[in-house]
Amino acid sequence: MKTLLKQITHSTAGFSSLALRLPVGIIFMAHGAQKLFGWFGGYGLEGTGQWMASIGIEPGVLMAALAGGAEFFGGLFILLGLLTRPSAVVLAFTMIVAIVSVHLSNGLFMSNNGYEFGLALLAASVSLAFSGSGRVALDKALMAKLG
Repeated sequence: MKTLLKQITHSTAGFSSLALRLPVGIIFMAHGAQKLFGWFGGYGLEGTGQWMASIGIEPGVLMAALAGGAEFFGGLFILLGLLTRPSAVVLAFTMIVAIVSVHLSNGLFMSNNGYEFGLALLAASVSLAFSGSGRVALDKALMAKLG
């Protein structure tokens, strides 16, 4: 288990990961908070669940909880640089589902509810999955504690 944690948390990236982690973590947390808590003009778990069910993603409330939880907690972990790689992988998968199930048929541009923004978040998530958390992160502290 110790070896696995070391592999997951190890990163040779510098400060560039921090520059990516901060805005991406905040954006994911905000979107997750919309789905889970109804903050920032969101519909909360019940409203988001009803919408998901209406587009065929069932059971709606469970899917809303999974998407919202991945975005909120994954965003928090990315913001803190804690278990960055697994969090980024979960968020990348979440973005693939969002792009394919909601945005792809609308084309690229956000003005038409297209996949432009989801694609940017997918790219950022994949980048963090490869690079890890970088120099300024709780993953570094975790690695130091593991020895």
